[in-house]
Amino acid sequence: MRVVILFGSEMGTAERAAEAVADELSRAHDVSIYDMSEFDTDDLDAHDFHVFVCSTYGTGELPTGAEPFFDQLDDRLPDLTGLRFAVFGLGDIVYDDTFNRGGEICAEKLTALGARQLGEHGRHDASGTIRSQDQAREWARSLSVEALATAGAAS
Repeated sequence: MRVVILFGSEMGTAERAAEAVADELSRAHDVSIYDMSEFDTDDLDAHDFHVFVCSTYGTGELPTGAEPFFDQLDDRLPDLTGLRFAVFGLGDIVYDDTFNRGGEICAEKLTALGARQLGEHGRHDASGTIRSQDQAREWARSLSVEALATAGAAS
């Protein structure tokens, strides 16, 4: 199964987490990784499994690196029925109400267009002691067992 990893980052943390996810998933899958700012929404393919790694910026917004991708989704409103995805979000718990909001916005926008989220929604806390890459790698291990098995059966 092909896995497409898309990251949206402000300072590079989501990119590093996405690379850790790619390292883990590439052991059993054909993996491609892209910056969301350089990925056209027309290239979303329901035959692929998509992993979105998205940080949170400011007071709960999408990071600058994710804005072009989600602006395209908002403009084009594609039918994403059949598209399966997972989300690993990054944030900081000190921003209580908006903690990990970037990843949540990502999931909300995709499901509103018909896509289906699989696996546990990963949430990294920058205030914690675990590095984002380490948590992302561990999350990807559980994802590969659960969600990718389900996604592979659906294709």
